[in-house]
Amino acid sequence: MQEHYTKGESHSILHEEISINEKMPLFSKSHKNPAEIVKILRDNLAILEKQDKKTDKASEEVSKSLQAMKEILCGTSDKEPPVEAVAQLSQELYNTGLLVTLIADLQLIDFEGKKDVTQIFNNILRRQIGTRIPTVEYISAHPHILFMLLKGYEVPQIALRCGIMLRECIRHEPLAKIILFSNQFQDFFKYVELSTFDIASDAFATFKDLLTRHKVLVADFLEQNYDTIFEDYEKLLQSENYVTKRQSLKLLGELILDRHNFAIMTKYISKPENLKLTMNLLRDKSPNIQFEAFHVFKVFVASPHKTQPIVEILLKNQPKLIEFLSNFQKERTDDEQFTDEKNYLIKQIRDLKKVAP
Repeated sequence: MQEHYTKGESHSILHEEISINEKMPLFSKSHKNPAEIVKILRDNLAILEKQDKKTDKASEEVSKSLQAMKEILCGTSDKEPPVEAVAQLSQELYNTGLLVTLIADLQLIDFEGKKDVTQIFNNILRRQIGTRIPTVEYISAHPHILFMLLKGYEVPQIALRCGIMLRECIRHEPLAKIILFSNQFQDFFKYVELSTFDIASDAFATFKDLLTRHKVLVADFLEQNYDTIFEDYEKLLQSENYVTKRQSLKLLGELILDRHNFAIMTKYISKPENLKLTMNLLRDKSPNIQFEAFHVFKVFVASPHKTQPIVEILLKNQPKLIEFLSNFQKERTDDEQFTDEKNYLIKQIRDLKKVAP
């Protein structure tokens, strides 16, 4: 994860790093080895956890140790990361349980330190030895790490940092699978509705990543958990929060139009209550929500295998739908595909006939 700073910020951060290095010859002149850095970090995190008077000094030591650790993992502008030290540090992080402690204590660490922890975590997660990814193996064996990150959405000071680390985990299918098939997956439906906009948006980005990145895995997950997931998903489509409602509707369109999700699409468009909800969203006061609803509605109408209840609803509203679609978002004159799709739907609805009993 690249960190971007303004000129002023980078100058002050550079100044801080120079002053840290002046106070800290142990890393510049006589480099501590990874085991020593890990020990110093663990000891000082333990002091921070107690929250007594010594925390200022401990906080400074934590910052120094995180900087030193980051230097080993990421290297510096003039030298590559030392391979042996990286391997040793990784092993120490696993063996001592420090990787878990850093997440557990994230809110006790200062602002720059939180950024360092995120960078260290994501860097070590990308580390490969041949085809093996050791940190993925480690987290697979300690899945509570994933659930600690997920629960981070409940703590505003660390929510966005946890989101960055969680999305890095989700890039790896074995870790995405653990989250998807866990009871905690349902918590996303709560987090995307949080009142803090930044956190809700970040949670939605993670939620979307989980449901779109590993296509075959997700199709299997949605098929196995269809009723539970779509019962909760329906609430998002009726959310009072405009952003949640719009993002959820857009994602639904993507999910049901993905060829991997053919079985889910078939099931979704066979249910009359889903068509009724989509038709209501077509009439939403927001043009953007209407537009996203259109992309879901077109799947119901264009399907060559409509169920009888769907045909009945479309027939019952046939004249109204033709008139509605004829005047629907006429201002989108430059969107040829939209105009073509609209005309196609009007024709499909016009040609509908009652099926003989």
